[in-house]
Amino acid sequence: MGDVWSELIGQERAVGTLRRAVEGHSHAMTHAWLFVGPPGSGRSNAAKAFAAALQCPSGGCGRCEDCRTTLSGAHPDVTLLRTEQLSIGVDEVRALVGRAGMAPVKNRHQIVVVEDADRITERGADALLKGLEEPAPKTVWLLCAPSADDVIITIRSRCRVIKLVTPSDDAVAELLVARDGVSPALAAHAARAAQGHVGRARILARSEDARIRRREILALPGRLTSVTACLDAAENLVSSSAEEAAQATAELDAREITALQEALGVGGRGAKPRSAQAALRDLEEQQEARGKRLQRDALDRVLTEFTGYYRDVLARQTAPDVPLVNSDLADEIEPVARRSTPEQTVRALDAILQARTALEGNVAPLLALEALLISLSLAART
Repeated sequence: MGDVWSELIGQERAVGTLRRAVEGHSHAMTHAWLFVGPPGSGRSNAAKAFAAALQCPSGGCGRCEDCRTTLSGAHPDVTLLRTEQLSIGVDEVRALVGRAGMAPVKNRHQIVVVEDADRITERGADALLKGLEEPAPKTVWLLCAPSADDVIITIRSRCRVIKLVTPSDDAVAELLVARDGVSPALAAHAARAAQGHVGRARILARSEDARIRRREILALPGRLTSVTACLDAAENLVSSSAEEAAQATAELDAREITALQEALGVGGRGAKPRSAQAALRDLEEQQEARGKRLQRDALDRVLTEFTGYYRDVLARQTAPDVPLVNSDLADEIEPVARRSTPEQTVRALDAILQARTALEGNVAPLLALEALLISLSLAART
């Protein structure tokens, strides 16, 4: 195993800044950091690596107890908030602020990592702001978000921003070969198809089902020949994403319900106490929200695949020498590029962007996907 920075591929500039802070260079360290970058760039991994380096006596060796427990989420002085809900509420943030004010057990740093700072509600942001304005002497806040603009300016202005970039396909492929033992050819294919998203590339490299699912999604644009076909395809996408979310959470949901019932003493004879009924209802609501987020994440991956497909079509229409993201589909993309115009392809890309915006605005997934697929069908004809 290498040091804590070894898996942050393609992030040399960011790692250099973080190393200087760990080493104690003048003005290099601050109490609040904001890690930003596109999906798959490794925002949360970078934050956790930085946390491990700050706790490590050797500055991030990757082998000591502090490094291992920080990276695994078991360090007593590192709190990790990874929400599975659609937002992070004020109660969760207040609990974090209270935790951040405590003295560290091991007398180095009290570190709080928030993986989805862009999901903090307005009231939650007000509570977080108080913690950032009045930090305890050894407290370090590490926030993660897709971009600095996704975090309100009063919080952003109190953080040092670390910008991560999309790693190159070659760098992702090398990581898959070295870390996961994937063949070089499959690693190169997965890295290219994932468009720099390390986590997605790993799934594609290790799962034949994921590769088959990707092929099915990329075959859809050529099948949108009627309104009925569009509506059927939208229904299939939404139902499969819901099924994917249910499969991902079924075991965890059951464990959570069983654990709560045991804690409340539910399961014997007689009526459930009101407090138990309320607690179980709250848990079910949280599980439902988690399922919705996972479904939305699955649909977002569909939109990403569509974006890559039409990006390749546009590349063939306007810049034939540019390499394709979906090079394995070159024989299918070429005739589509010849039959349509760049203006039509741009309209298709705009429709995908509108669908993503609709999903982020909590529009019903089926309505958003129906509108998207009908728009893609019309863009190919007009």
